[in-house]
Amino acid sequence: MKAAGHKVLLVDDEVEFCRVIASILEAEGFSPVLAHDGKTAVQKVRLESPEVVITDVRLPDIDGLEVLQQVKKLDPDLPVVLITGHAGIPQAVEAMRAMAHDYLAKPFEAHELIRVVHRAVAERELRLKLKKLEQRINVNRTLTDIMGPSDAVKQLVVEVNLVARSDFNVILIGETGSGKEVVARAIHQASHRSRRPFVPVDCGAIPETLVEGELFGYEKGAFTGAVSAKRGKFELAEGGTLFLDEILNLPLGSQAKLLRALQEKTISHLGGVTPRAIDVRVLVAANQNLEAAAGSGKFRVDLFFRLNEFLVRIPPLRERKEDIMFLAKRFLDLTNAELNKTVQGFSQGAVDALLDFAWPGNVRQLRSTIRRAVLVADDIVTKRHLDIAPNKGEPAPATEIPATSPNMAGGLLSLKLMVAGSIATVERAALIKALRRVHGNKAHAARLLQIDYKTMQSKIKKYGITTDKNDSDENQAQTEQD
Repeated sequence: MKAAGHKVLLVDDEVEFCRVIASILEAEGFSPVLAHDGKTAVQKVRLESPEVVITDVRLPDIDGLEVLQQVKKLDPDLPVVLITGHAGIPQAVEAMRAMAHDYLAKPFEAHELIRVVHRAVAERELRLKLKKLEQRINVNRTLTDIMGPSDAVKQLVVEVNLVARSDFNVILIGETGSGKEVVARAIHQASHRSRRPFVPVDCGAIPETLVEGELFGYEKGAFTGAVSAKRGKFELAEGGTLFLDEILNLPLGSQAKLLRALQEKTISHLGGVTPRAIDVRVLVAANQNLEAAAGSGKFRVDLFFRLNEFLVRIPPLRERKEDIMFLAKRFLDLTNAELNKTVQGFSQGAVDALLDFAWPGNVRQLRSTIRRAVLVADDIVTKRHLDIAPNKGEPAPATEIPATSPNMAGGLLSLKLMVAGSIATVERAALIKALRRVHGNKAHAARLLQIDYKTMQSKIKKYGITTDKNDSDENQAQTEQD
């Protein structure tokens, strides 16, 4: 049975020997790739992605055992067959300990070589199939354990397994707290990059002046405060996945540089002149329609099309009611363990309230609600332990609250406006307190309040809050990084 074009890298400094072996492999249907020294062989593993490597032990630069070790670092599942004209038991033992697939001594018969190569290809294919199956099982378990058993989550699992097999850039769209980073991590874990880093970046938490240095790195002296060179997030994610959350907060100038990095697969440090090659998969997330943002000029159209190779929409919690009690029970168990309590579960009134609420803050809000309820409850969580308003999660109006309402006698406010006014008062006080604590640094205050930088700026403007001009966001944020 002939091979279906499987690529075999042959490494030997004897040119005539390589020619003969290559013709034998071609006759059997394999596609031979040749290298005559160890360093070239390692480079061709990177560039050609062979399915089997056959290498002589003695090479003009590094020996075959060193080639074997370097190849295994690049691809642990790539079978390597060692050959030598100086057969010996010690060498064979050393080769097996170094994880060689097999060991052949010159001269060998053509059928013996072909048998070894076929077996190596079959073993590699089996390993890869088992690994993919294991990854799919892990993704299924991870997402359903974290997000719930609903049909919506099962559909997410299907999409994650589908796109994880590729190197496509992916856009994740979902409301705040809906689980965008959870899905991004699942894509990474199910991909061939799972053994390399997953690097998340909150684009809303980085001041504009520091975005490019944070993403692409910088050289010593590139700007005031750059006392030493620093690697950027792209470099930290080398070989793995870079997750850019809240991508709409990325300034337009930085969007242009991100587009160039994706197109050219290179980056340059701020203050540097030498481009650096990168091998990074990029996933991005937003809480609103990126295509609409591109149409309105808030996001670069060309960057949108570059990123939009695959789009995943994460449904809000209110659209997957089946997950609410599953998650509530999970958060109850975790909080019981954390607080050393034995709260048993939820009353029917609490269950009805949880299912009836619209959860504008999604899973993040549900988690906070359950944690607080377990803290204050004794034996069982009841409706009164749940800190959720009876308006089914409808957000308070963002308009200014009038001093009086024409709908109420005696100048009293309606209940809805009274609640909205109270929320605004508390929100403004919380913003002022956080800003004072960090000397007016908006980026730091946003992290303390767990909101993105853009939201922080809009709320400061909305409530007319002034910040301390003596301690700028940029300087403080840079100090924190150093």
